[in-house]
Amino acid sequence: MITTENRIDIAASAATIYRLASATERWPELLPHYRYVRVLAQNGPARTVEMAARHGFVPLRWTAEQTNDPLRPHIAFHHVKGPTRGMEVEWIFTPLDSANTRVQIVHRLAFRFPIAAEFFGKYVVSDIFIHGVANKTLARMKQLAEAGAV
Repeated sequence: MITTENRIDIAASAATIYRLASATERWPELLPHYRYVRVLAQNGPARTVEMAARHGFVPLRWTAEQTNDPLRPHIAFHHVKGPTRGMEVEWIFTPLDSANTRVQIVHRLAFRFPIAAEFFGKYVVSDIFIHGVANKTLARMKQLAEAGAV
């Protein structure tokens, strides 16, 4: 199991950041590295989304089941299609005080690749692609939340 964690402290409430992050259908307009997000199915707090981003010039695409919990707040993804099928992702919002929140994105992947799975999964998929895209996502969420975008 490969675990990748990205975190950032944001000068905004958990509720504000959650509103931005949970609206994945808006990510392409908010996050420049996202090419598209298509909501394929919606069932209350759960939805199936097809997502596409880029890391540098490399296009990435996957399909995930997304579950939003505004009360905690918490966002969970279970990848159901693409090279990261089976990966579990969670967004964790931890209030630091009344005006600041630590946001963590945790990816857990049992990478299934026929040759050199541990090396390829850790040093290519996790360290380059997952970590790179998540860092860009969190940095942009910080800019937006601290600027008061909703």
